[in-house]
Amino acid sequence: MSMPFYVAPEQVMKDRADYARKGIARGRSLVGATWADGILLAAENPSRMLRKISEIYDRIAFAGVGKYNEFDQLRMAGVRHADLKGFTFSREDVDARSLANQYAQILGQVFTNEMKPMEVEILVVEVGHEPSGDQLFHIHYDGTLVDETDFTVLGGDADTIRERMAASYQPESTLPQVLGAAVGALAGPDRTLTGKELEVAVLERNGARRAFHRIENGELTALLEEAGVPTAAPADSASDASA
Repeated sequence: MSMPFYVAPEQVMKDRADYARKGIARGRSLVGATWADGILLAAENPSRMLRKISEIYDRIAFAGVGKYNEFDQLRMAGVRHADLKGFTFSREDVDARSLANQYAQILGQVFTNEMKPMEVEILVVEVGHEPSGDQLFHIHYDGTLVDETDFTVLGGDADTIRERMAASYQPESTLPQVLGAAVGALAGPDRTLTGKELEVAVLERNGARRAFHRIENGELTALLEEAGVPTAAPADSASDASA
């Protein structure tokens, strides 16, 4: 009788974590940051069809990095959960904290019990009526939930981008200032990111029921110019071929 193949649980968890991290690292990064009148979400994303940043509910947004089909499934599940809760109870009962807890449970369950973990990191943010009410919840591939303050970075070379963001970010910035800090952190000293390579959205603290606003085209170009960020790549620069 042959002995069953044995792998220590610690090794199994380590292998799953390494697998998930490698998949996430292949993606392009994303920055979420608060500013005086709301929350900014900015991602390196040259695709015009596949969105990393989306609205979930009135004052809640979702962002993901990693494997697109996996974080998009999570996005759709979040929209259904928020709609059902808002319809069953009231719109005020839908909040980012409970949604982030749901996501953390899903990702933790998959990481622990499934053969392949989800290759994603996600961000759930809610803009408050006052700056003290802003919430940023960063959920990792293994279900670890981190309550962030001021700003957070997902995917790619997150540690390096976080250092660059920390050096230029100011909590009470204007929108152009925080956008400039985010784009500079994403690009680094050796690259230029143009408006065509960025996906940008904000949750605005303006009193309206729906706070989500996607910034595109001329509006994005104007904000980048105001922030002092080049709006076109140098003529002799090579295009970035990373995934």
